[in-house]
Amino acid sequence: MLFTHHRSTPAVVTPTDDMSVSKLRRSLSLRQVVVIGLAYLTPMTVFDSFAIVSQKSGGHVPSAYVLALGIMLLTALSYGKLARHFPQAGSAYTYVQKIIGNRTGFMVGWLSLMDYILLPMVNALLAQIYLSALFPSVPGWMWVAGFVALITAINLRSVNWVAHINTVLVWIQVIMMAVFVGLVWHGIATHEYQQHVLSLQPFLSENAHLMPMLAGATVLCFSFLGFDAVSTLSEEVHEPVRVIPKAIFLVALYGGLIFIGVSYFIQLYFPASGQLDPDNALPEIAVFVGGKLFQTLMLGCALIGVLASGIACQTSVSRLLFVMGRDRVFPARFFAYLHPVWGTPVLNTLFVGAVALSALCFDLENAMAMINFGALVAFTFVNLAVIRHFYIRLQRRHTLKDHLQYLVLPLLGVAGIGILWLNLSKPALILGLSWAALGVAFMFYKTHGLRRSMPVFGDSHAPEQVRT
Repeated sequence: MLFTHHRSTPAVVTPTDDMSVSKLRRSLSLRQVVVIGLAYLTPMTVFDSFAIVSQKSGGHVPSAYVLALGIMLLTALSYGKLARHFPQAGSAYTYVQKIIGNRTGFMVGWLSLMDYILLPMVNALLAQIYLSALFPSVPGWMWVAGFVALITAINLRSVNWVAHINTVLVWIQVIMMAVFVGLVWHGIATHEYQQHVLSLQPFLSENAHLMPMLAGATVLCFSFLGFDAVSTLSEEVHEPVRVIPKAIFLVALYGGLIFIGVSYFIQLYFPASGQLDPDNALPEIAVFVGGKLFQTLMLGCALIGVLASGIACQTSVSRLLFVMGRDRVFPARFFAYLHPVWGTPVLNTLFVGAVALSALCFDLENAMAMINFGALVAFTFVNLAVIRHFYIRLQRRHTLKDHLQYLVLPLLGVAGIGILWLNLSKPALILGLSWAALGVAFMFYKTHGLRRSMPVFGDSHAPEQVRT
């Protein structure tokens, strides 16, 4: 079968096959990895999505975030288990390849590429929208080109540059959100609003119902896309077996807590579900809370969030391409190349930058529709891989804790992602299936009509698998 475990001997790639063993440099700490993950999530998106989710959830956005966080943490736990066992840079592609099969792993990687590689393009489009609003006389293509050039230049030098710059950009977002919370708190304390700072109404009220809140949660789950991307940094982290699982969980948890906390105060200020324009939520929230100057500052901070996310996205996808190049799924001379001084996959970074320039030919709606399909595929298969590897292959099913960790929680993760599949837009489904069809055609070519296995980098030179 096409997507079952392939039992024949894989096409193992060794360093003698006209390539040297390329190794990424280990330099990142837990704090730096978490910051890169939070930059990927873009905390400022809580303002953009608020009005839409408030309408769907009946004015209970914080509760919808709690449900979304629960769904994402289940999948984060699965990523953590596999990252501890396979401390390599390929994320879901590597995990599924080693556990379920080379062909299935390739398809998961191929579909993840659609998500990863298009996110820098989406960020370039957002940057163009924000900057064109502030400087309408400047042609939009100049903002796209300048944004792509900036994030590419930062990524070329070293992953530590990425970590340091993203630390600053994430802290700017956090400080701005803290100022927003302070303004709302001050307004409530001075009795400008008929609310109390400590109130359960944003979470629960007489009008609260589970299904509307769950509908809101399905929208908000997409705000968490990217918490898994830190697993692509496994080969650039000291002690990846310890750091990466913790980082994956902390990125999802910290991101969720930020979303819940800020949305709580927005909901206090705007308790009714229809008070804001869904297409213009951030500017409206900012001007009502702090006036025109604060609105300008918030728009500038939103641009900073887009920049941080664009940097982090390009970092992740260049590492995934590196692993697939090292496996010789893609041409190794290009995709597995590392700069001899900087130690970064510079050709991949330039390639992703070139793809991001295609933002000049897309609008935001179509670009956004293309990025969700691959992430949901990866999330689904990572949960299934935990069951196959630990529960079935290693037979970790002797205690109640084993049943809970390696069967029940991953199945709940699959069920939670299933809710997202049911709410996936039709354009996303069509584009995702079209990209999948291209992947199947490429796999037929690469395996000579499925007569061979997909290539795998030599096990003796791969990072050691850790048995837990």
